[in-house]
Amino acid sequence: MTDRPRDLPASPGRPLPFGATPTARGVRFSAFSRHATAVTLLLFDRAGDERPSVEIPLDPRLNRTGDAWHVEVDGIGPGALYLFRVDGPHEPARGHRFDPATMLLDPYVKAVTGPAGRRKGVVISDEFDWQGDQPPGRPPQRTVIYETHVRSLTRHPSAGVEHPGTFRGVAEKIPYLTDLGVTAVELMPVMEFDERENHRTNPRTGERLGNYWGYNTIAFFAPKEGYAAGGAPGAAVTEFKEMARSLHRAGIEVILDIVFNHTAEGDETGPTLNFRGWDNTIYYLLQTDQSRYANFTGCGNTLNCNHPIVRTLIIDCLRYWTVEMHVDGFRFDLGSVLGRDREGRLMENPPILERIAEDPVLRGTKIIAEAWDAAGAYQVGQFPGGRWAEWNDRFRDDTRRFWRGDPGCTGAVATRLTGSADLYLRDGRKPFHSINFVTSHDGFTLNDLVSYTRRHNEENGEGGRDGFEPNWSDNNGAEGPSDDPLVEAVRERQVKNLLATLLLSLGTPMLLGGDEMRRTQRGNNNPWCQDNETSWYDWRLLARHAGARRFCRELIRFRLDHPAFLRPEFYTGGDPDDDRIPDVAWFGADGAPHDWSAASRRLAMLIDGSPGTGTDRDDNDFYLMLNADRDDAVFTVAPVPPGRSAWRRAVDTARPSPDDFAEPGDEPSLAESTCRVSGRSLVVLLSR
Repeated sequence: MTDRPRDLPASPGRPLPFGATPTARGVRFSAFSRHATAVTLLLFDRAGDERPSVEIPLDPRLNRTGDAWHVEVDGIGPGALYLFRVDGPHEPARGHRFDPATMLLDPYVKAVTGPAGRRKGVVISDEFDWQGDQPPGRPPQRTVIYETHVRSLTRHPSAGVEHPGTFRGVAEKIPYLTDLGVTAVELMPVMEFDERENHRTNPRTGERLGNYWGYNTIAFFAPKEGYAAGGAPGAAVTEFKEMARSLHRAGIEVILDIVFNHTAEGDETGPTLNFRGWDNTIYYLLQTDQSRYANFTGCGNTLNCNHPIVRTLIIDCLRYWTVEMHVDGFRFDLGSVLGRDREGRLMENPPILERIAEDPVLRGTKIIAEAWDAAGAYQVGQFPGGRWAEWNDRFRDDTRRFWRGDPGCTGAVATRLTGSADLYLRDGRKPFHSINFVTSHDGFTLNDLVSYTRRHNEENGEGGRDGFEPNWSDNNGAEGPSDDPLVEAVRERQVKNLLATLLLSLGTPMLLGGDEMRRTQRGNNNPWCQDNETSWYDWRLLARHAGARRFCRELIRFRLDHPAFLRPEFYTGGDPDDDRIPDVAWFGADGAPHDWSAASRRLAMLIDGSPGTGTDRDDNDFYLMLNADRDDAVFTVAPVPPGRSAWRRAVDTARPSPDDFAEPGDEPSLAESTCRVSGRSLVVLLSR
């Protein structure tokens, strides 16, 4: 440690903006703390240094404006490494946990470097040649989301990329994503987190497990250093921007999974990294005994999201990722936490949710809530703020149960096919506010959903007790991989049934990355700690499951080509109890109006695609026949609507590839007024 050299002068600087801001002379630093009594800026020469080379104490008379501590240091610039020490009362019973011996990250730090326990903040310049990049601005009804993990997508040797497991690796897969037809990638957490915080071991191999998924944020403004191909401090910022620019050139939007509900500091036994050491009583919800944390997240602590200071941090963060990093949208993990007040109660009009929805800078972004939390809140279809879309887990469960063959699910799946009006026909909301999904990172992959009856999470080191339940899954004759061609045939059919239901329903579809090639996690439905082939995409599956991949690609094309499946408004008659003149009608296999009271596993749906039914142009009419029963059924097909030609078969999930999906314009005509629909299959007819 050395005294501040004379050629590194410091001046008071300014209170705003927070964070480290390069100037013409040096770098301006500012951070919030209401209860601190002393703040010291620490500068380092190298990322691995344990001691600072320069310490700059901030004089409260000169370097404090209200609760903002600030200083401008000349002679340094982008790339400078820094931390802080913050002193104040250490009174856990009153919620204060200041510790001047602990070096803290800046809550607004834009890049982090160095190993766990010795991380340093990196001063970042926002300068970047965007080359005229503009957000694609795709309407939500024309959006198809592909959820993926940055590392999983390209970490496997079979990925064939130059920069595996990185932002650059994602960019290298753009031709694949474009060919598949998805319009947005939703990246699991990319903000800095500690992969080494998990101390469990794999009971089978003895290897230490990690925090692979990253739902335990250390620095909300900083892209993860480990996702950069280059080793220079701050490289992740540049490489993220390059990835976003490349995706935008291909017309693909970037949506980030962001975790504002808790931080990596955990409960009172956890590490002090930043927020706890800056002002614990402001940043976190505390119990009546203020030495303990309220835990509505299952992760040890809960951010105090509706405190004005934390609200400002959240808005500043979202604006930064939108303006400087060119992100197009956000998915808010355990979003219901953002609706809790300082006592932990759910609020009717939470200020932060309304602020996000109405913020002028964020108005063009997609905002998606996981509308529940770990403490019992469940707000699917009721999330406040008007503009919010939501993950629709009712779609997931009802679709799974129907195709598993559970009796009496036709009414539920009909409601999901038509945009979940039971949830979203309120407050001016539209079908696209429903983020439809059958699988996500949280749970089985699509292949495993039809290959396992129970979860197989033993390698997570938690005795197999972790992971999502219930799964509504079915192994279709054998638990796990099978060489039985009959078992495999049913699984392939079920994969296509589930994909077709997802992509032909009103709403915004989200595809779990790798499902199109039948990626497996070997029955693990919670591989949050598995940085290995359990999680990595094995690209060799593309050859093995070329038919499934082609079917998925053709479904996406079919959806985006037909306005009937992109309606911005709900169907009239879309609800089984709706008695208005319908632009959708329901039938049983016998051609009679569907009996919703029956424990049937079969359903037919007639969609009117003519103008005036919510579509932006004339489309085909469609007749969908769903047979979740194990036995074949002969469906009596509804008459072709007036002015239309004969029904033609576009899709039949029971047929092998490529006959399962007819080429556009080459769909074979239906010769009779009946159609045989094989057990566990779906058929789509169209008329011109």
